[in-house]
Amino acid sequence: MPEFSKQVISLFQKRAAAEQGGLLSGKDPTAFNDHDPIRLWIIQVGIIICTANLLALGLRKMRQPKVIAEVLGGIILGPTAFGRIPGFTKHIFPQESRPYLSLVATIGLCLFLFLVGLEIDAGVIRRNARLSATVALAGMVVPFGLGAGLAVPIYERFIDPSVKFTHFMLFTGVAYSITAFPVLCRILTELKLLDTTVGIVVLSAGVGNDIIGWVLLALSVALVNAGSGLTALYILLVSVGWTLFILFPVRYGMKWLARKTGSIESGPSVFFMTVTIVILFGSAFFTDIIGVHAIFGAFLAGLVVPREGGLAIAMTEKLEDMVSIIFLPLYFTLSGLSTDLGLLNDGLTWGFTIAIIITAFVGKFGGCIIAARYFAGFNWREASTIGSLMSCKGLVELIVLNVGLTAGILSQRVFSMFVLEALVLTFATTPLVTWLYPPQFRVRIAATGANFNNVADGEAANGKRQEPRSRDGDYKTRFTVVLDKFEHLSGMMALTQLINPSVLVSAWSESEKARQPSTNSVKSFAQKASQVVVEALRVIELSDRVSAVMKSSAAESLLRSDPLLSAFRMFGTLNDIKIVPSLTIVKHDELAFSIVEHARNNDSDMIMLPWLPPLHDPYPEVTHRHRGDQTPTTPAPPTPGIKSPTHNPFDLLFKSATGAPGSHAPHHHHHQQHHESSASVIHSQFVRAVFSQATTDVALFVDQSQFGSSANSAQHLFLPFFGGPDDRAALELVIQLCENPRVSATVVRLSKRDPDVDDVPEEDEEGKLKIEEINRLTVASAAQGYPDTFYGQHNTETRLQSDTADNIVWAKYAQSSKLKRRDSGAGSSSTSSSVRSRVEFREIGTHVLLHTAVNEAKLYAGLGDDEEGDDEDGDGYVGGKLSLKRSKSSGGVAFKDTGKVEGQEGAPDQDGITEAIAATPRSPITLTRKLSTRSRTRTSGVGGRPGTHGRLLVVTGRSRRLAVEDHSAELRELMEEYGAVGPEVKKAIGSVASAFVVSGVGDGIVVLQAATGGNVD
Repeated sequence: MPEFSKQVISLFQKRAAAEQGGLLSGKDPTAFNDHDPIRLWIIQVGIIICTANLLALGLRKMRQPKVIAEVLGGIILGPTAFGRIPGFTKHIFPQESRPYLSLVATIGLCLFLFLVGLEIDAGVIRRNARLSATVALAGMVVPFGLGAGLAVPIYERFIDPSVKFTHFMLFTGVAYSITAFPVLCRILTELKLLDTTVGIVVLSAGVGNDIIGWVLLALSVALVNAGSGLTALYILLVSVGWTLFILFPVRYGMKWLARKTGSIESGPSVFFMTVTIVILFGSAFFTDIIGVHAIFGAFLAGLVVPREGGLAIAMTEKLEDMVSIIFLPLYFTLSGLSTDLGLLNDGLTWGFTIAIIITAFVGKFGGCIIAARYFAGFNWREASTIGSLMSCKGLVELIVLNVGLTAGILSQRVFSMFVLEALVLTFATTPLVTWLYPPQFRVRIAATGANFNNVADGEAANGKRQEPRSRDGDYKTRFTVVLDKFEHLSGMMALTQLINPSVLVSAWSESEKARQPSTNSVKSFAQKASQVVVEALRVIELSDRVSAVMKSSAAESLLRSDPLLSAFRMFGTLNDIKIVPSLTIVKHDELAFSIVEHARNNDSDMIMLPWLPPLHDPYPEVTHRHRGDQTPTTPAPPTPGIKSPTHNPFDLLFKSATGAPGSHAPHHHHHQQHHESSASVIHSQFVRAVFSQATTDVALFVDQSQFGSSANSAQHLFLPFFGGPDDRAALELVIQLCENPRVSATVVRLSKRDPDVDDVPEEDEEGKLKIEEINRLTVASAAQGYPDTFYGQHNTETRLQSDTADNIVWAKYAQSSKLKRRDSGAGSSSTSSSVRSRVEFREIGTHVLLHTAVNEAKLYAGLGDDEEGDDEDGDGYVGGKLSLKRSKSSGGVAFKDTGKVEGQEGAPDQDGITEAIAATPRSPITLTRKLSTRSRTRTSGVGGRPGTHGRLLVVTGRSRRLAVEDHSAELRELMEEYGAVGPEVKKAIGSVASAFVVSGVGDGIVVLQAATGGNVD
């Protein structure tokens, strides 16, 4: 029996799992186990990724490519730095774990070379072969010769005699002549050189250089692996045969499969991706077994993927993240583990290292500059830039060096010397190009293709002006519409529809014919309308992904295939609007600069920006608190089929405890900070950056339309006019937009009136100066690095000039509008008379400017309370007349109007001056003017309320400049009544527009800033 028990116990002991060596058992988790290497591998990957990304954060500020951070990270983790810490290499990177790292890194390297093949477009070479061929050839022959010459002394002093000199010389020449095409593409994109003549030539020359370089590398490996010359010939012939097989039969088969599976139209299918991956590793396997490195086969597989329909870009997007985050850092860490800068320990070694750096740069720079200057016809500055860009080494040379180290051609000391050379030349490329080729000397290509005679940036033909483009009273004809996301498309279409010249011409023709017009009037307007051009600027943020760089390289095809541009172009075609599409792909920090620069170069009269709409949450996490009640209550989900309350476009910016209008909101703004939406804040900072740098007028469109909006295409504009350059520009825009017969407008001039005219307090000079200071410049953003619009010091003279300009522009339109309406019955047929007849001008004096403006706009938005036809309910409005109504809560008097609306019996006169007189200056006022049934249903005439006129758009100036009124206190009262917005919103759009945002009045808000003379250089 004991024997049986022992047998049973022994069976269980044999079946027990092997000791895993975890922390709980007291084992070292970094101890290497060849049966279970995943634990140490995860530790290694974590350290490698963290080190590379930390270095990338700092190097990104110097506009350096990420590959430098990855290589430096590998060097730091290797014997140069951390390897000198006792026990670090033994525990983290033990020698027995290197094969596992090497296997994963080689798989990643094959995937990366496949992506490089996807990135190369042979069409670029064909389109620019004449100019780029000589540059590519000279950029390889000259450095190859210098490398072969320097290989002689290096071989004699540092290379084992067992290595053949011809093999070492070949590797040295290839390392000298190679250009890092992937890194070169990123540098061209980040420096915005892809659409320059220099960028086009460098890109096409880099493609040819890269292809020839990989062929030379394959030949070098074949010669090293061959035992004899005959074997090397066999390897070369088989490689050529395999290359032809991949480039022709496999390529046509891939194109057929892509069409059959619908991958070109709808992106790569799962089956197509499976076949592609099989071909990738199959080709890598074949080239490896015939004696050429596996990366050459992976590179060939990338070349044969179809480029139609953006298929190559879509495939890159599916693979690039895993390759760039894990695989490439692993590969460069292995390079760093083999790099020991401590071996460069004597003067002779450093002398050869410096000689390698100098000769490698001189060979590339000299060969390319001579070819570009004397064969391609570039000037010296452009030729120098081409030479500097072509000298970029990057990761491609490191791959060549690692292949040579693995093959035993290079010693560790020589390997370290060449790694340092690759780092120095790659690091120097960006600052050298920035210094040699600043923006004012860059020559852009034409929109239809390469035009090497185009004018340079900043050099205007015939002395084009660079001062602000705001021209008061001039008809604006060129508009730059910014398109960044599909969510913004509807708003930009709505704003563009207002300036639709085809609608204006056709409608004016019918109207003028009915009035027996003069032919010259119609022709004059038709000529102006035909000049209206909309520049549709598609903005794409440049990320760290390879696919973003590929999109930059394929800008021409993107202009035709981008869905946003396609939709906007179709909108223009259906509405006879001249659309000129353009594309810019830049980093987020340079988006504003790129937009302003584009508007300046195209001589635009106005930049039109969209605002980021909210992401509507069906179950919003909004809590309502009543005063004295500390228990928050969460509203129940809305009942299906019931229209939800109006959504605020800035709800996601700072979600505060706000509900429907009238609910109580928190009184402390610091609560808003905790509910900030980073996406909205980032967009706000982008908008403010455009405002600060713009040299032309800027219009920001805030889309507040709802699903239940009216289907009526008519528009009614409401402009609260306070004064200042922004409001004057807004008035000019409103007048131009009202030339569209389907657009009408109401312009209300709001002026400050003291609460008690008999007891006017003395002006507080200190308080006035404080108001001036507040309105002169926008408060800096809480986020660092985002400058805002700055306005210079305004003295009494400039203030009086601005006030005079306000009075002049008001008299120009308001007074002439009265005269035109009086003369309209006498048969006047002028264009301006018809336009002014659709614009209503009014003046209101009140001490609560924002409340008055919001409540006036509500009347035109149809948001007023239901009236009962008389004054029995105390609404203060009887038969179309206003009466005084005392507010019990504030002790104030609401409104006084004794006039009549023209053309409407019993209604107030819109040409009169309306005064609101309050008993106390701080009491909030509620304007309760209501429309009678007769006035609400009116659909024609100047004073008609547009409750049935379609959409209401509020047009307002940003009013951050030369505005003597400080609306901060009154805006806080409105936010207490309707709900709060964050400080970033107020800084971006100003207090007046913020008041309409929080109250939710109108289907949209157009915030206008006049040209400030910002500088984009």
